[in-house]
Amino acid sequence: MSDFGSFILSFGFNFLVALVVVRFIYYPSTHNKRYVFTFLAFNTVIYFVLSFMTSIQIGVGVGFGLFAIFSILRYRTDPIPIREMTYLFIIVALPVMNSASSTGTIWPQLVAANLAILIIMLVLEKEWGFHYEASKRIIYEKIDLIRPDRRAELLADLEMRTGLKIKQVSVGKIDFLRDIADLRVYYDDQAQDKWLDNGEPVLSNDNDPD
Repeated sequence: MSDFGSFILSFGFNFLVALVVVRFIYYPSTHNKRYVFTFLAFNTVIYFVLSFMTSIQIGVGVGFGLFAIFSILRYRTDPIPIREMTYLFIIVALPVMNSASSTGTIWPQLVAANLAILIIMLVLEKEWGFHYEASKRIIYEKIDLIRPDRRAELLADLEMRTGLKIKQVSVGKIDFLRDIADLRVYYDDQAQDKWLDNGEPVLSNDNDPD
């Protein structure tokens, strides 16, 4: 096979694995389109950069160096949740690993490694054998209900307003000047979280406390 043919085959294999991770593992579980573009763009560009490196050792160093830079920056204008950071690491690591296919001698190992990643991510994402507890930060204005002796009323009010079956509530910062409290609620069914934006705290009323 020609060098160009090997290049196209290697790129197609890498992009197919990334597409399966993003489209068939990440997206069905989160229904979040915000990072789909970022994941696939990172994967494609990093693969091309590494493919044109003359040395695999240099390519691997550059690939993980790029990820280190982005992990430090963490998109400071729009912080990435831990879940998305994990997927970003996988998406960046895939081209670093798959670019070694240009040697043409380790295809069986690469195929096995990629299949292992897909299977493990699918098992973890589907929670097969695992049970996750989801959480949500809420800015709450009924500050009189945060007292320990009114915990039952607080839980009932939060469940009614969020539609979540809440297991536990922790009280963070309390602002008596504006009569608001920073709460974090915990619940079992992560599927309930799909309609809530994971990036920002949820206001418990329609008014901005600011």
